[in-house]
Amino acid sequence: MNESPSSLPITHPPPPFIPLCPLRQHAKTLWYDRPRYVFMEFCVEDSVDARVLIEDYRVVFSCKTPDGVELYNEIPLFARVNSKDSQDKRSGRSVTCFVRKWKEKVAWPRLTKEDSKPVWLAVDFDNWRDWEGEEEGELAQVEHYAELLKKVSAKGPAPAMDDLDVS
Repeated sequence: MNESPSSLPITHPPPPFIPLCPLRQHAKTLWYDRPRYVFMEFCVEDSVDARVLIEDYRVVFSCKTPDGVELYNEIPLFARVNSKDSQDKRSGRSVTCFVRKWKEKVAWPRLTKEDSKPVWLAVDFDNWRDWEGEEEGELAQVEHYAELLKKVSAKGPAPAMDDLDVS
């Protein structure tokens, strides 16, 4: 039996989708590398209930914005870290993590275990330095300073000051 379109029952659109739990967003995260530490800054102004969990192979950050939006970042790290000797510092504008590397003086080419970079993660170029060649430069400065001290001390005794007029 063929029914005409006018005889079909009227259907209403489905109700809008309402998630059972609130959706999470990621906090913008900046990072930079140093010989002994990797630094991460979660850029969250006036955050509420900020929590940081630093484990040997990952960092988990969560907080809420003043508007009630939940921010959540889980970062599987490029290499193992010393979670016992790592810490975080909170300010009104951000939460900064000082994550101690397990192997010091080994540069990290990226923060995450995976090659792909999340859109919310960026290098902090204001604090980035190519530190791999710094030790030779610092050693050269120390040697130069030692030579200057040697030259100053090798000039003989200090001049007598008895001929100065101090009146």
